[in-house]
Amino acid sequence: MPRRTATMLASTLMLIALLCAGVLIKVPYSEMTPGPTVNTLGDHGGEPVLQISGHKTYPTTGHLNMTTVRVTSADYNMNLFQAVYGWLGHDNIVVPHDTLYPDGKTEEQSSQENAEEFSQSQESAKVAALKQLDIPVQTRVVVSTVVKAKPAEGKLHAGDVIRAVDGTAVKQPSDVAKLVTQHKAGEKVVFTVVPAKEAAAAEKAGKEPTSTERITVATAAADPKKGDKHAIVGIEAGTDHTFPFNIDIKLADVGGPSAGLMFALGLVDKLTPEDLTGGKFVAGTGTITETGEVGPIGGIEMKTVGARDRGAEYFLTPAENCASAAKDIPAGLTLVKVKKIDDAVESLKDIRAGRTGSLPSCTAAK
Repeated sequence: MPRRTATMLASTLMLIALLCAGVLIKVPYSEMTPGPTVNTLGDHGGEPVLQISGHKTYPTTGHLNMTTVRVTSADYNMNLFQAVYGWLGHDNIVVPHDTLYPDGKTEEQSSQENAEEFSQSQESAKVAALKQLDIPVQTRVVVSTVVKAKPAEGKLHAGDVIRAVDGTAVKQPSDVAKLVTQHKAGEKVVFTVVPAKEAAAAEKAGKEPTSTERITVATAAADPKKGDKHAIVGIEAGTDHTFPFNIDIKLADVGGPSAGLMFALGLVDKLTPEDLTGGKFVAGTGTITETGEVGPIGGIEMKTVGARDRGAEYFLTPAENCASAAKDIPAGLTLVKVKKIDDAVESLKDIRAGRTGSLPSCTAAK
């Protein structure tokens, strides 16, 4: 066989072997790609995303789009060829599998966690929006969860409103743990609570619950096997709210906390006579606290791509994500840095008025 023919044959066989290896060799990576964006001011699945009753609402124009990221499933086995293709691509990101599914979480566990975070983000968005508009919201400390096989099981229940611990009034969830840990393991704690059923009935009737019960719970050591002897009763305290009118956020098949900012802004827009966007297409992302602070999210690069592909001109970006987002800004998209809901509202005023030169922008150095 001529040397040239032999060389070409060997090269072809090697190329085939490399391609086969690339397909057969599995690597511990996952992929993120731009997901759908949804206008919080509009409809989705045939019904309004933000539904308000019992309070005057106002017409809106433009867009305030929340953005999402698609990720491969927990059991997705990426091969080497797919990983290399993803690394070379522009509109997707390949990341270590543990980044998306830490501690060996299953698809079901991750979905449940995302659903819980999404629900909490909706609650925080409602509170932040109403506080922005100086509309009073009643907040109370409640039993969020009861840990199995711990002293509180069967005595306290999720949804119980905690008025006091050992006669000391509680104003925030951290007060509960602080008062319980003042005890030694084995000592008793007295909780003054409104039972969950009575609290729910009072809320439905638009009233503040008044009747309370005193429940005594013995404490236990947190983890005696590891030498952790501080006192616990086996509950997690959280907050619940009573809103002065009905607010529902209808958006299925979305998880995680990153839509909080855009939900809050959508509510502010619908509850105020002034049009926040002035007809502009604004998208964004960011977690939000009940006091209006905007927090960072994952997949910012994918979200800016998805927003621009949909037609967004401006993107509200959490300050802590600015540096990553600014490394590769889609053409025609302006990144606007926000640290709290006040920043976003002020920036929307500037966008509406055409004062884009004064917008707080993201740079790769920040």
